[in-house]
Amino acid sequence: MAASYKGKLLVAHPHLADPNFYRTVVLLFEHNEEGAFGTVLNRPTDEAAAEYVVDWSHLIAEPGVVFVGGPVQNEIAVGVAEWDSLGEFADISLFSGVGFVDLSDPPEPGRSPVRVRVFSGYSGWDAGQLEVEMAIDSWFIAEPIVEDVFGDPATLWSRVLRRQGGPLSLYAQYPHDVSLN
Repeated sequence: MAASYKGKLLVAHPHLADPNFYRTVVLLFEHNEEGAFGTVLNRPTDEAAAEYVVDWSHLIAEPGVVFVGGPVQNEIAVGVAEWDSLGEFADISLFSGVGFVDLSDPPEPGRSPVRVRVFSGYSGWDAGQLEVEMAIDSWFIAEPIVEDVFGDPATLWSRVLRRQGGPLSLYAQYPHDVSLN
């Protein structure tokens, strides 16, 4: 393994046909020689997140729903949060004040994040699996910004690609069905 992509975005290539990952953007929580895992950022459901994590309801970011984080362990809630400063939370940091949050305990006064997104399950890759998928051009790697996690999920895939510039930005307008062009 050459480099870790922890804290980076995996952006699905338009030809990635797996229904779990078609036009998704995944925030990687970990990537090492044992494998990788993260959460899909742009698959909202219609389920109100506050029903599942009542103690966190006042911190849940709009649109206030649970997002499908991936096909693995959909029965668990995964929290991604933004803090004004991660300082003492450096061990959970992913990038720019964004990191994990344990939703099983209520938020601690004075240590609460600014906002939280709730994900059902996660996405995972065994050792070397992600590298193989990248070698066959299933994914692009991109640097995240805070609004990738907390912004409009409907336009996330194209927004991330567009800001990459150069040839990669051309994929932002890639049609769902090329034969209709």
